[in-house]
Amino acid sequence: MSDAPVSDRVPDATTRYRVMKFVIDHGWSTSARLAAEFGLTPAAIRRHLSHLEDTGMLAVRSRPVSLRKGAGRPAKEYSATPQGRQVFSQGYDGLAIAAVESLRSVGGDQAVRQFFEDRFADIEARFAQFLAGDPDLTQAEALSLALTEDGFASGVLPLASGEQLCQYNCPYPAVAARFPELCAVETTLFSRLLHSHVQRLATIAHGDGVCTTHIPSATRKEDR
Repeated sequence: MSDAPVSDRVPDATTRYRVMKFVIDHGWSTSARLAAEFGLTPAAIRRHLSHLEDTGMLAVRSRPVSLRKGAGRPAKEYSATPQGRQVFSQGYDGLAIAAVESLRSVGGDQAVRQFFEDRFADIEARFAQFLAGDPDLTQAEALSLALTEDGFASGVLPLASGEQLCQYNCPYPAVAARFPELCAVETTLFSRLLHSHVQRLATIAHGDGVCTTHIPSATRKEDR
């Protein structure tokens, strides 16, 4: 336990809570980005990040080569660990898991799957709206925007073989881990909306830092 006065520890705890929420919502983040977001000095943000890393809340990696600008020492990036996500959202997840368990006991596996399909109906509607509103969007970009509005903090990376859809946040990771039907329904939705057999490469529910889905080049805008 810290020897610092309670009045000193409370602001620290509040800042770390805000840092965790930002990283969960936005995915891998550098200390420079976090310092600018919260108006902290480099030394202050490093102190908070070190604490969150030491307590198992954050994971750290060197910034990927494809994202670096210029030469020099690569910056470190931070992302929430499965433990960090669980601690942050355990109250909501506990209630949601209990609710879905009750649904399964009454209606079986089909009722659970139907519940998840209904949950993604709003995303499908927003996807159609984004496509209709901006003809320059690729299907993946429209899906990314729809997912982001639903709390998934999504983005699209271009690849030689197509595009990669990245979801930097999952609003209910423990639910997805307990009920694999949720990710299965989501993947089926992606395939249907993008008219392609997409490939799920990683999921937050399985302990990865980001949910990633490969979308073959046949679904690019020019091939529609």
